[in-house]
Amino acid sequence: MLILLAGALGLCATLAFRMVGPSSTEPARATTEPSPPPASNTTRREHIERFFGGDPNRDVRGGQEMKPRW
Repeated sequence: MLILLAGALGLCATLAFRMVGPSSTEPARATTEPSPPPASNTTRREHIERFFGGDPNRDVRGGQEMKPRW
């Protein structure tokens, strides 16, 4: 009985791995094009500030500042 249960568990694990695991029919994804160079620190910071917007009168670069609730 225990051997049958262990076999069924192994079969289920194998099937789950086959369904979720990597497919052998998929070609390897080798990139032939070089990756783009990373953006400079100032360009990245400016993009983040534009994206998140916020109050232009408050400098939040050093940390998150919140408006008081009152």
